[in-house]
Amino acid sequence: MNKYEFAVRWLHVIAGITWIGMLYFFNFVNVPFQADLDDAGKKAANPKLQPRALWWFRWGAMVTFLAGLLLYALIYMYVPGVGFSAQGLRAPSGWLLMGMLFGTIMWFNVWFIIWPAQKKILSGKTPAEELPPIRKRASLASRTNTYLSAPMLLGMLAANHLNAAFTWPRAIAALALGFLAIWMAIWHSYKVGKTV
Repeated sequence: MNKYEFAVRWLHVIAGITWIGMLYFFNFVNVPFQADLDDAGKKAANPKLQPRALWWFRWGAMVTFLAGLLLYALIYMYVPGVGFSAQGLRAPSGWLLMGMLFGTIMWFNVWFIIWPAQKKILSGKTPAEELPPIRKRASLASRTNTYLSAPMLLGMLAANHLNAAFTWPRAIAALALGFLAIWMAIWHSYKVGKTV
């Protein structure tokens, strides 16, 4: 591993932690919190909280995505002494491709569904009757990202740390276990942390 690969890998990981951390904050903390607020509470809290949280969320997603593409190019498309070349290309594992696919879907949802919807919601300029479908679309994209996050992370980690080869039964098992873990976290999110 060269120094550039290490630096890009570190950037990819730290940005990914920021992105997924904010994703989990929104889905496990903020959604139940918002359900408990009345309109006056939302008007008081959201203009101060949401823009900051969404900034870290969307830019965490962008840096993770771009660093991941660069890392992929450095590992799988770069030949030492030659540069970027089709000669000597290595094939990534199926686990990594699964993780990349889900990560790309998640990045797309952040930048082209969730963030545009949140801008309309937080601007105060969108007519009230137009807000419910906008909120629903953003919520669906956010929940989709939350469910995809567990198998995406497994795919990213399995590429280097799991000694089992990628097979479709293993991928389906990873999806099922990941979805179950996220479903349990969402279900518990409404019940936990109500007292100190």
